[in-house]
Amino acid sequence: MQTPEEQNRSDATQADPQSQPQDAQQPQQAAEPSQGAEGAEQTAGAEQVVESLRQELAAAQDRSLRLQAELENLRRRHARELQDLQKYAPLPLVKDLLSVRDNLQRAIEAAEKLNEASALLEGVRLVATQLDNVFQQHGIQEIAAVGEPFNPERHEAISSQPSAEHPAGTITALAQTGFMLHDRVVRPALVMVSSGPPEES
Repeated sequence: MQTPEEQNRSDATQADPQSQPQDAQQPQQAAEPSQGAEGAEQTAGAEQVVESLRQELAAAQDRSLRLQAELENLRRRHARELQDLQKYAPLPLVKDLLSVRDNLQRAIEAAEKLNEASALLEGVRLVATQLDNVFQQHGIQEIAAVGEPFNPERHEAISSQPSAEHPAGTITALAQTGFMLHDRVVRPALVMVSSGPPEES
């Protein structure tokens, strides 16, 4: 049986929750740090997703820029190819016309050697001049030869011979005129090249 003093202490403890032992309040206090850790993990996970999306977007933008550059290069290449095709389209015709011009020049040279200044000769000269004018209008020009340094890209050597007038590697004579269409060789000039001064005996 409790004494009156013990009974009063028991009643006071039941009436005041704060007077209960601290061990009874610990479970609620331990739950609060657990909830904060979970929130931090969720925030970190969201930041990782955002960073991953940023990287994917940057990679997609880089691929887009590269594709645009490739398309632009392709467009420019096709434009150049089309320009070259239009520029050099007459090439086969030019090659065929060159033989006609050669024959006209031979006829003129033969008539001049025979001292025949007839109307026929003048007519042939006129046709040859007209043909040369047409060539010039379409970008067809003769390749410079005699007195020029030999250029294997434009000249074809058929022989070499000593020359006191021309240094070695210089063209001394022309056997057949060469022609170019714009900057492309239609046919090389057939030439003779100096091998240098003749040797003294």
